Amino acid sequence: MTDIRIRGYHAHVYFDENSIGQARELCETAATRFALKMGRLHQQAVGPHPDWSCQLAFRAALFGDVVPWLMLNRGELVILVHPITGNELLDHRDRPLWMGAVRPLDLSTLADGEAQSEET
Repeated sequence: MTDIRIRGYHAHVYFDENSIGQARELCETAATRFALKMGRLHQQAVGPHPDWSCQLAFRAALFGDVVPWLMLNRGELVILVHPITGNELLDHRDRPLWMGAVRPLDLSTLADGEAQSEET
């Protein structure tokens, strides 16, 4: 087994026209509360994501703070959390954490790059 280095995480908050306000509030509050980067609120499918979404990007060290907070505050929103290892395909297909209903991703948009191993 290789030691794969997780460089950070993305949390993709999914929403629609009825829940955009809730998603905006969740993402803006997370960006204020934690040292993370909030992306745009995409009102269209972007990349592999089937729904409108907003990305929250954060360091691996924040996982234990950010993910439980999202679990408790997401309401009915669906959230996909995945690691960033350098292999987008594996990170989205084999390594995700879903909060709420699992949504079908368009994996054809993702690079199957080799993940970076941890130097020993």
